[in-house]
Amino acid sequence: MRDDGIITFGGSGLDRAAELRGDPAAIAALAADPAARAMVMWQGKPLTGNPDPAGDGTGPAALAWIGLGHPALEDARSAPILLGRDDDGTPLFAAELDAWEPPDLDAAALGAFADPSEQWHPELTGTGSFVELRRVMTTLSARDAELAATARALFGWHRSHGFCARCGARSEVAQGGWQRLCPACGAHHFPRTDPVVIMLVTRGNRALLGRSPGWPEGMYSCLAGFVEPGETIEAAVRREVHEEVGVRVGRVDYLASQPWPFPASLMIGCHGIAESDEIVRDPAEIEHALWIEREDLAAAFAGDHPTVSPARPGAIARALLRNWLADRRY
Repeated sequence: MRDDGIITFGGSGLDRAAELRGDPAAIAALAADPAARAMVMWQGKPLTGNPDPAGDGTGPAALAWIGLGHPALEDARSAPILLGRDDDGTPLFAAELDAWEPPDLDAAALGAFADPSEQWHPELTGTGSFVELRRVMTTLSARDAELAATARALFGWHRSHGFCARCGARSEVAQGGWQRLCPACGAHHFPRTDPVVIMLVTRGNRALLGRSPGWPEGMYSCLAGFVEPGETIEAAVRREVHEEVGVRVGRVDYLASQPWPFPASLMIGCHGIAESDEIVRDPAEIEHALWIEREDLAAAFAGDHPTVSPARPGAIARALLRNWLADRRY
């Protein structure tokens, strides 16, 4: 398990080979390289070579890779997406097996807060299983985590943006998977990333936490919300906190960010200084909110608090809170 203060999906210095995306011949040459590898996904779940059998995020995990000629890729409706080049120059791709459906699929598990199910493809026996990314994200290497987050976000975007937003015609994959092109009107569409502010709000020795309906019992996290058009990050922090719990925030400082491919957000971590105490929650957004003393938060991280559990491992909220407890800057 990596330190809670480290931002999962925080980047690994991957060479994304962006200069080659507009060159079909160059992409074909990379794909033809005998060393080229593909990570494989199904329903946003990466093929993981050694998933944690306990499902509690404490065991090792690593992406499983296959060659671009592997028979399992016959279950992919689209060509693999170019992710970039590894440090040794190895071309890295991603493929989604969207034409395959596992037998005896538990559809309810796929929509669970933390999907515990695994799926095994008949052509990938002995290679790995498809595992929910949130289950294993904290045990992946920084490189694997960046690749998995990138692939999941891109495949999710392709699934939901198959038609041109300008004219309604079916669009086509272009630029090695990093663009969609409309053959009818010529419009170019690019992967979507939604900015979300997530804020560590403090007042003296206390931090403001909330929980949403449907979360695991006792789990609390930092407040968060989408940045609206025409709004600064600082204004979004102040608006969201006041809308959700009625607390007014003054000074706002940027701390860190995290790509969050569930489905397509960039979490912008901020620190806000509260100027009021009274909590007046919006029941449609927040099930419960509270101020927690630093000592009580430390007990929650240690598993010794009777009612509060901190945000899940891997979430930026956990890193924000952990670093505040440790008086540590990013």
